Amino acid sequence: MIHLRIVAPESIADEAVALLEGDESVVNVVRLRGVALKPAGDVVLCDVAHEDASVVVADLRELGIAECGSIALEEVDTEVSAAGDRAVRLARGDPADAVVWEQVEARTSESVTLSATYLVFMALAALIAGVGIFLDSPILVIGGMVVGPEFGPIAGFCVAAVQRRPALALRGGLALLIGLSVAVTASLVAAAAFRATGITPQTFTQADHDLAAIIANPDVLSFFVACCAGIAGVLSLSTQKSSALIGVVISVTTLPAAANVGIALTYGDGGSLQGSLAQLALNITGILMAGLVTLAAQRLLYLRRWKRHRREAGPSTATAAPSTPAGSRR
Repeated sequence: MIHLRIVAPESIADEAVALLEGDESVVNVVRLRGVALKPAGDVVLCDVAHEDASVVVADLRELGIAECGSIALEEVDTEVSAAGDRAVRLARGDPADAVVWEQVEARTSESVTLSATYLVFMALAALIAGVGIFLDSPILVIGGMVVGPEFGPIAGFCVAAVQRRPALALRGGLALLIGLSVAVTASLVAAAAFRATGITPQTFTQADHDLAAIIANPDVLSFFVACCAGIAGVLSLSTQKSSALIGVVISVTTLPAAANVGIALTYGDGGSLQGSLAQLALNITGILMAGLVTLAAQRLLYLRRWKRHRREAGPSTATAAPSTPAGSRR
């Protein structure tokens, strides 16, 4: 179940309560009159089946609550209630497959922020992966892949593109581009320092290092894995399966490829440089394509549910289709 806390002026709260009471997937409706101070108004509490959470929020946003009040969403871990069980059954569908678009949007909006912490993690991931390439250590390369936060901006770009929000998509693209540039630069500087101080050899070729050779030689299977990772990553994000996301980040060699670009530039290895850049582009393209297709399919399913909900609610609530999965009007 999803718990909603709604703050709205009294007149709009009347409409919101009537809407919630008339929805079979909503239970535990509580109204606290005049308790809200900023903004002033009533507080309405309720629980809604996970599958219909975005649909109900879309209806509430149509009332203008997002502009004059607020709608907060919280996950309900456990609820012992026969009425709640009935609401989940009437919502139709499996709660494990349901997507609450407001939560997805909130998570990805944070992921596309170009913060100092994000850039530090990108640099650290490239440094760890770079050392793994020098030592031919799979453990260190995987460690760099786990530390790398590059999937966040990719997922944010996909969500923004499906929602047709070009500004947010641009932020995600820039965050990814700048983050990868920082990763390559960190790897290049570290490799140059290691070489100058004798920590690493004066010559380095992919022929002598198996991991570097694998990273710098992309093929069809690499693209296939990137597509699978894109699908798994988006599903883990939209359905909040964090354990699956860990598997995603260690299945593609995005950050190791960026680290290998810096090493190749330091040692002047043109073949390794081209191969690593190709691997990097192939991974990002595969993840983006698969992520966009997966989110588009999930949006289509949501819109079908939303239209069915409007038909069942009657002509009085039939409005234009939501411009975003959350149901907000532009």
